[in-house]
Amino acid sequence: MTAILALAPIIFGLLALSAVFSAAETALTGASRARMHQLERDGDHAAGRVNKLLSDQETMIGSVLLGNNLINILASAVTTQVLTRSIPGALGVAIATAVMTVLVLVFAEVLPKTIAILRSDDMARLLSGPTLVVVRVFGPIIFAIQWVIRKTLGLFGFQMTMEMDVLAAHEEIRGAVEYHHAEGLVESRDRWMLGGVLDLAELDVGEVMVHRKAIDMIDAGLSPREIVAAALESAHSRLPLYREDPENIVGVLHAKELLQAIADADGDIDAIDISKITREPWFVPETTNLKDQLGAFLKRKTHFALVVDEYGALEGMVTLEDILEEIVGEIEDEYDVDVSDVKPNPDGSVTVDGAVTIRELNRAMNWELPDEEAVTIAGLLIHEAQTIPQVGQTFSVCGHQMRVLARKRNQITRLEIGPAAARD
Repeated sequence: MTAILALAPIIFGLLALSAVFSAAETALTGASRARMHQLERDGDHAAGRVNKLLSDQETMIGSVLLGNNLINILASAVTTQVLTRSIPGALGVAIATAVMTVLVLVFAEVLPKTIAILRSDDMARLLSGPTLVVVRVFGPIIFAIQWVIRKTLGLFGFQMTMEMDVLAAHEEIRGAVEYHHAEGLVESRDRWMLGGVLDLAELDVGEVMVHRKAIDMIDAGLSPREIVAAALESAHSRLPLYREDPENIVGVLHAKELLQAIADADGDIDAIDISKITREPWFVPETTNLKDQLGAFLKRKTHFALVVDEYGALEGMVTLEDILEEIVGEIEDEYDVDVSDVKPNPDGSVTVDGAVTIRELNRAMNWELPDEEAVTIAGLLIHEAQTIPQVGQTFSVCGHQMRVLARKRNQITRLEIGPAAARD
């Protein structure tokens, strides 16, 4: 009993040291990096140490765990040795194991980690100094351990570099959004918006552009009065001008500049020189991703570009609004005409315009139709059917029954799509 009382301060001292290690591990991994960077810029040296530790998180965690395990094993060994002197045999070992399990679990694990979770930033700054010393002491050992682990895994075909990232930052964010949406903490609309931002670098302008058949164009060979009349009939403020062939775009007419020209001519429309107020068209390849195109729009301070394929042939046009709609959904103003592209039916099916994009339909109905092989819903049906369906034909696509309602020449213009069939 005397030996137990004599060594009690040592044992509790080791447990306190273990608690510090546990708190440091939890606090440093849970600290807000954004706040730490801001505090460091404001001159907080403790925050600077936290950022230095987090820059090599694997070594930091390994060093803390190594120190924590050494302390816990030492405390357990001392307790076992003392108790087996008073209670020899297996009973003494069992009692020592039970006592140390309770003490380590409560005072060296749960308690300090709970405090660290509640005050992560403050605890991380407080314990950053001692942790940095531990990392400097155990760092070489951890590096050697990591080298052995990588070499061992290499024998089984797992190739890992010292700089390997397990998850890309975008996938981590996407996974967090999907998780919180499944838990009901993120609304569907917010989920689509956040996902839309992450998808900008993966989508090309060819996937969101307005096809050339749907572009409002004006023949540059018309008289000024006819051009003004055509501009008034259009719902758009920027209109491409072509000469002789719609593929031959010679300029872009802005409604505001046309209005200014009319004012400068004192209302004499026939006196306007349209060529002087047209802007040079801007052509972009259809393979440009939306993130780069958004940056180009901001840099050039323009909202309109014409899309061409690899041969230079006109494919369509893309606007800043088209890109923003990939994030926030359909943007409509007082000049947009509601054509009811997606119309729900009482039986749970929807009537869909063939030109509706798969992403739009997924967003509207919360479906998960694949969009890797086609952009529009009509394109998806043609891809799956491997033919151009006739009116009245029905096909099963990813569990949805799709029936062709209308077709204009080779273009599917209207479909009826049923809800996904229930899976066993």
